Amino acid sequence: MTSPQGALRRLVHGTLMPGFVGTAAPAWITEAYAAGLAAVCLHGPNMAGSQALSALCAALRAGRPDVLIAIDEEGGDVTRVHYLEGSPEPGNAVLGRLDDTRLTRDSAARVGRELTAYGINLALAPVVDVNSADDNPVIGARSFGGSPDHVSRHSAAWLDGIQGEGVAACAKHFPGHGDTTVDSHHALPRITASRDVLEVRELAPFRAAVAARAASIMTSHVVVEAVDPDVPATFSQRLLQGVLRGDLGFEGVIVSDALDMEGASGGLGVPEAAVRALAAGCDLLCLGFRTSPRVLGSVVDTVVHAVDTGRLPQRRVVEAAERVARLAAGWTPVAAGTSGTTPAPLTSDLVRDAFAVGARARAWLRLPGAPVIVQVETPSNPAVGDVPWGPSAAGATIERSLVPQGAKVAVAGRGLEPGHPARQLAEQLRASGRETILVECGWPRGEADIVTFGASRLVGQALAELLGVDAGSAGRRPGQDPGGPE
Repeated sequence: MTSPQGALRRLVHGTLMPGFVGTAAPAWITEAYAAGLAAVCLHGPNMAGSQALSALCAALRAGRPDVLIAIDEEGGDVTRVHYLEGSPEPGNAVLGRLDDTRLTRDSAARVGRELTAYGINLALAPVVDVNSADDNPVIGARSFGGSPDHVSRHSAAWLDGIQGEGVAACAKHFPGHGDTTVDSHHALPRITASRDVLEVRELAPFRAAVAARAASIMTSHVVVEAVDPDVPATFSQRLLQGVLRGDLGFEGVIVSDALDMEGASGGLGVPEAAVRALAAGCDLLCLGFRTSPRVLGSVVDTVVHAVDTGRLPQRRVVEAAERVARLAAGWTPVAAGTSGTTPAPLTSDLVRDAFAVGARARAWLRLPGAPVIVQVETPSNPAVGDVPWGPSAAGATIERSLVPQGAKVAVAGRGLEPGHPARQLAEQLRASGRETILVECGWPRGEADIVTFGASRLVGQALAELLGVDAGSAGRRPGQDPGGPE
């Protein structure tokens, strides 16, 4: 017979979603199933090619067939399945600019088909934030755009596409991370907009997500001053219970963004952040990539102590665990592939229609001389990680030192704020007499000759074709598996 304390610990385990280090299923994860663990999250560093991913997912599911296997697969700059080579999907900003919800639905369906082939049944996507701050360091091209109506339509289409393939979706980052200039991985952003602005801008896509029957919604570690000026959304009952559950009528699973992010656990630690997230209304707690058995145990101990001392009502833990269990039971890989034939991939011609091509670039394209692309590496934010990007991912770039005489040069970078090294290089090349254009492989942050609104491998391929540069080995690293399900 299970003791009351043992039953409580089992419930707490049922609310947690750890990540782990390595490319094989660690014993401590599969052993924790017996204690009630019901979910696990895959991250970029867990990837070692398609065969290894198939084996990893099979091992994770072998000990518990109904386990939720979650992954950040947004279909664009943020990819985990294609972490080693870059995504074959265009990403949200490109889809938003094409403004054909059929294309958006098809892109999500392709993502869903691929995930179900691996046995992954929870996609931590789509991003439904309205990117209203052009210098947003973490959303940008992950957003469908800057218009609430536009983002709402495409968010609903993406949800329909992936959930139609049997994969639960997770609209994020509630109540909106688009009007911020701080990355919550590193600090705590604040949104100062009025409640009226929040209603028509930030909340509109989440209303659309609820109407589209999103299986889950992820919180943001963002302070929304008009609703709760003291705590981030992940810890705010006013936002999660009052706005999301109450005003928007959401009945699915509320997933926390990773609790190891500075915006959540800075100064608190992950265990205390877990208590506060559960108390506020989160049901499934994303603990972060570097979760260890020690961290998992500490979180369980801290949450149990919070219940025992009256800080956290036990009924809140019961409610959360039950919601997670229903999610796992309702979205199994067996239910995959319900929409028929997999939609055909997006062509480079279509992707190029989303680019903004300025007058200097159009003139450059008409100039004689062999075209070359020099890509200036830019540190990525933690949401993207170390993924091959842009024309380099398509094998279409050359080192600056190898640029031949007489060639015309396209300098590609991303996040091209004033003073960016790519801007400096373009200026140097022009000063030396070379015909040079500047390409922004992301959301525009200033003047550029071409803006691609994304940096996935597919977008890089489309850019190379536009510029007349032959693509090479698709950006794969030496000895690297080409990716994709077996």
